[in-house]
Amino acid sequence: MFLRRMVRCVVYLITHVLYRMRYRGRHYLPDSGAAIVICNHVSFVDALVIGGASKRPLRFLMDKPIYENRWLNWLFRLVGAIPVDSERRDAGSLRRALDDVNTALVQGEIVMLFPEGRLTPDGDVQRFRRGLDIILARNSVPVVPAGLAGLWGSWTSHKNGPALSRWPRRFRAKVALNYGEPMAPEAATSGHAEARVRALKQEAEDWLASS
Repeated sequence: MFLRRMVRCVVYLITHVLYRMRYRGRHYLPDSGAAIVICNHVSFVDALVIGGASKRPLRFLMDKPIYENRWLNWLFRLVGAIPVDSERRDAGSLRRALDDVNTALVQGEIVMLFPEGRLTPDGDVQRFRRGLDIILARNSVPVVPAGLAGLWGSWTSHKNGPALSRWPRRFRAKVALNYGEPMAPEAATSGHAEARVRALKQEAEDWLASS
């Protein structure tokens, strides 16, 4: 846990060097106990931005091919990332990932996930998949929604071509992460949670536009 806290501090510093970060609602993250954080998925650095902003280390779901990168796998293991692959490529991967999520929540940790299941192809919030509903059916924990703005158009997003396929063109962009009030597990259905994240994302975009 100490190493994970150290990594979180390093990530926090890195994100503040790369971006002009703006935060709202971080007090909604619980000081203790299990919770799920959900957010729209804009770029490949979203997990770093959200993880660095949290006052507690987060466990997060990530694509298995990225998790198994030979240069970064040690880091993903250190921070407690939970790999998940499509059932077509790895039968049983989703079940194992959900078991790992359950274990983390039972142990009182915070788990972060992107319910869209992929990076947005157009900058808008995509329809939430059923993973959140499945997790909440097994783990009755609060859900903290968040909206992220400012990373669409970066080289780590899918705007103007596949992410990471071009050189960075901007530095120190303004990025806003807007947390909302926790949702009770029985109210955090996929549809309701998606609407809440959409609203928080719009608030974050309006905030950046006015700052």
